[in-house]
Amino acid sequence: MYITRALEKEVLDCSRQFPVIMVTGPRQVGKTTMLQKLADDGRKYISLDDPLARATAKSDPALFLQRYKPPVMIDEIQYAPEILPYIKMYVDTHKHKGDFWLTGSQMFHMMKNVTESLAGRVAIIQMFGLSGSEIANAENEPFVCDHQKMMERQKKRAPQSLHSIYERIHTGSMPVAYAGEFGWERFYSAYVNTYLQRDIKDLTQVGDEMSFLNFMTACAARTSQMVNYAELAKDVGISAPTAKQWLSILVSSGIITLIQPYFNNVLKRAIKSSNMYFMDTGLCAYLTRWDSAKTLEVSAMSGAFFETYVVSEILKSYYNAGKRPPTYYYRDTDGKEIDLLLERNNTLYPIEIKKSANPKKNAIRNFAVLEKAGKEIGEGCVVCLYPDVFPLDRSNWLIPVWLI
Repeated sequence: MYITRALEKEVLDCSRQFPVIMVTGPRQVGKTTMLQKLADDGRKYISLDDPLARATAKSDPALFLQRYKPPVMIDEIQYAPEILPYIKMYVDTHKHKGDFWLTGSQMFHMMKNVTESLAGRVAIIQMFGLSGSEIANAENEPFVCDHQKMMERQKKRAPQSLHSIYERIHTGSMPVAYAGEFGWERFYSAYVNTYLQRDIKDLTQVGDEMSFLNFMTACAARTSQMVNYAELAKDVGISAPTAKQWLSILVSSGIITLIQPYFNNVLKRAIKSSNMYFMDTGLCAYLTRWDSAKTLEVSAMSGAFFETYVVSEILKSYYNAGKRPPTYYYRDTDGKEIDLLLERNNTLYPIEIKKSANPKKNAIRNFAVLEKAGKEIGEGCVVCLYPDVFPLDRSNWLIPVWLI
C-alpha cells in the first residue's frame, strides 16, 4: 500500500524549475518509491545497485548517458560520482527542465560532488521517514505555535492514547512498517547490517564496523541529550576526534540530527553544544534494545523517546514542505533550558516537550529568559499528552502530541 508523501508537490515543482533534482535521505524512507509513483511512462529508470550499470557509469559515463538518455531516474547516485560532470555537460547543452531525477542514500559521500558539479542546476530535496500527518493522510504544514491553527487541526485529527503514541514511537517511521505485515526486529537488524556493509564499509574510511555499531548504540542511548564527544569516545573506546567524525557521518546519513543552541551577544551565558536526536525512533529503540512499545513506555528512557519523537515530527513538517527547519534549543550555565525554539520573522517561539497529561505552569518558567534576547517573543506551547488545546496563560498553550 502506497502512502501519499507530502514531498510529492515539492518534487514536481522543483522538476519544473531545475534540470536536475536530487532526493537524498536515509535508506528505506521511500525515495525511489515516491519518484517512481510520480514518473511518467517516458522516464527511464536505472539503479546503480546493479553492478554492470555501476561499472559502466564509473568507467564510461558518456556511454552510460547514451544508453540512458533523459528523461531518466538514476537511483543510488553515490556509487558513481564520476557521472556528475557528464550530467552537467548534458544539462548545459540541452537546457531542459526535469531531465534528471537522482536519488542517494548517503549525503556525506556525494553532497560535495553534487554541489560543486551541478551548482545552480540542481534542487536538493531531503526526505525522511513517514510523518504523523502522512500516516493519518492529513495535510502537511510546517509546525507553528499557533493555538488557532491547532484547534482547526484538532477538528480533522483523531485523538491518540498514550499507548498508541508509544506504538508509533516504537514502530518507527519507515514506510514498510505501514504497508502490511512487518517483522520489526528482522527489519531493523537487516537495516543496520545493510547500512554498515553498504554505506559505512564501502563509502567511508571507517575500518571497524563493530566499533561503529557500538558508537551508533551509544548515540541512541543519548538521544535528546547534549553532545559530549569525550563520553561517547570513552563508551566505545575511540578517540574524541574519531567520535566527532563518526557522529558527522550519522548526521550526514540522515540518521541523527543536531539541534544547534540559540545564543547571541545578549545571551552570553548560553551553552554552545548541540543536542542530538535520532530521526527514526524505531531504529533508536532497536539499537537500545526495547523490544516492545509497552516496555519502552514505562522505561527510564520513555521521556527521551517522547522528546525525540516530537522533535523529529516538527523537523519533518518543515522538510516535507521544502523548508529548512528554523529550530534551536536553549540552555545556559544556570541550568535554564528550553527544549526547542522556532525562529521566524525575527520572532522566537518557545516549545517545551513534556510526557505528561497534566503539565503545570512551571513547564514554561524558563520562557522568561528570552525576554533578554532582543527579539519579539511569540506564542509558546507545551507539547504533551493533555487531550485538548488549552491555555496555560495568555501567551502559552498546551498542544496534544498527536496534533504536531
